[in-house]
Amino acid sequence: MQLVCASANPDKVAEIAAILGELDIELLPRPPGLAEVAEDEPTLEGNARRKAVAVCDATGLPAIADDTGLEVDALGGAPGVRSARFAGENASYADNVAKLLDALAGRTEPAQRRARFRTVALVRFPDGREIAGLGTAEGTIALRPAGTGGFGYDPVFVPDECGGRTMAELSAAEKHAISHRGRALRALADKLRAG
Repeated sequence: MQLVCASANPDKVAEIAAILGELDIELLPRPPGLAEVAEDEPTLEGNARRKAVAVCDATGLPAIADDTGLEVDALGGAPGVRSARFAGENASYADNVAKLLDALAGRTEPAQRRARFRTVALVRFPDGREIAGLGTAEGTIALRPAGTGGFGYDPVFVPDECGGRTMAELSAAEKHAISHRGRALRALADKLRAG
């Protein structure tokens, strides 16, 4: 099976391609020159759908998109659907992490720093059918960044399954096995295989 990737984020594209490659699904590149799609829906699923529909309509091929949110309990679920833009529209990964750590200043106990990554991965077909998969990774927010792998909030997200290491301290294979995106894409692949 071949799917056109709707994401323009090279870090996300590399991760999606690696995970789907393990599932025997080939990821085709987003066509060059395709306009960015505004991610202004109130839900992760809405943003994923919006991106997948735009690329499917532009290419006439099945398209895959995902949207991910980091939900921090002490912040009422923020940054959530605004995770990529938490520190502003053109914020860097480091800007977003700095704002998150600042927002959690004074909360030093792990129970006060509970969080989860949630990903919705969605495929849109030219006939209008859609299939979606959901993946969640529970964990805590570290007191300070650690590790050099991954991207986004990975240096400060400590998954429950990883013995205190951040996502950025995991190998790619370790991360894909337990990550929100890996779980969402595997759930999606299972549904695709089931027809």
